[in-house]
Amino acid sequence: MRREYLEGREEGQKDRPCAIVAAIRADESGNTRVLVLPITHSAPDHASLAVEIPAKVKQRLQLDEAQSWVVLSEWNEFVWPGPDLRRLPNADDATVAYGMLPPGLFATIRDRFLALVNSGATSPVRRT
Repeated sequence: MRREYLEGREEGQKDRPCAIVAAIRADESGNTRVLVLPITHSAPDHASLAVEIPAKVKQRLQLDEAQSWVVLSEWNEFVWPGPDLRRLPNADDATVAYGMLPPGLFATIRDRFLALVNSGATSPVRRT
């Protein structure tokens, strides 16, 4: 998350699920980059900066039962697949995707995120 980045951490303090918002076309080296938004249990300071994940969706994705939000105000971008990915709990090493967000929820996240980007109210957290 951005606070950790500003503290000088190269890696996040903990592994966390993320919502993939975009896959960026492969570059000349054949790398595909993804843009991801973090998922957190911390309620947002401002409702406009996050989207709550409904309990039914969390259950289907096999996430815990605590309230969770997709943070819209910061994002990471990295090569997929890459060293920043962690396998799902109790799954094999090839498994990193929890599943698809419902189309309506994804559209809400995407549209609200893009509105924040266009207004300059969000920024990337650069990781190597």
